[in-house]
Amino acid sequence: MTKQTQLLIATNNKGKLRELSQLFSDLPIECITLNDAGLDIEVEETGATYGENALLKATVLHRESRLPTLADDSGLEVDALNGRPGVHTARYAGPNATNQDRWNKLLNELKDVPEEKRTARFKCAIALVTQGMPPITVEGMCEGRITFAPSGNGGFGYDPIFFIPEYNCTMAELDESIKNQISHRARAAVKVKEILRKWLK
Repeated sequence: MTKQTQLLIATNNKGKLRELSQLFSDLPIECITLNDAGLDIEVEETGATYGENALLKATVLHRESRLPTLADDSGLEVDALNGRPGVHTARYAGPNATNQDRWNKLLNELKDVPEEKRTARFKCAIALVTQGMPPITVEGMCEGRITFAPSGNGGFGYDPIFFIPEYNCTMAELDESIKNQISHRARAAVKVKEILRKWLK
């Protein structure tokens, strides 16, 4: 990887791109989306783990783009639901569901579960694939619990129903600069950043 290298982020999610761009802002790389790279490829997530799914996406998109590629897969694991929705988090309420549909399904499933048993965690795996280097996968995690109703307008996905006790607010109510330090994706991305730094040398 050379100066101002383009790094393909395997997403068209602007929130995710902004989060990663900020995290990598002191590195000489430009984060670009699938749209920016002119790619319209849906990689089927057939892996049994977040790491397998992330590596699958990164490998396929690197092959198509010839660019260093970063892909992630993340999910919400709720203890009272035996770890569900897990790897099915994004598709939990069906293929065309909105975020609100997903919250409603989850909150409905937990409606009789008391606060102390609503423990959950966000997990994220990030895979990095580039030419001449072995593929790398890292993980990050953030502990919390599921609220009884959504709160906050920030973030994306399940953030409004994920409460973080040490900050006494949901992920969607957190200041973006704090979220970029403590989120599951941020914790995985910090590990990726160190790998990128070595690659750039």
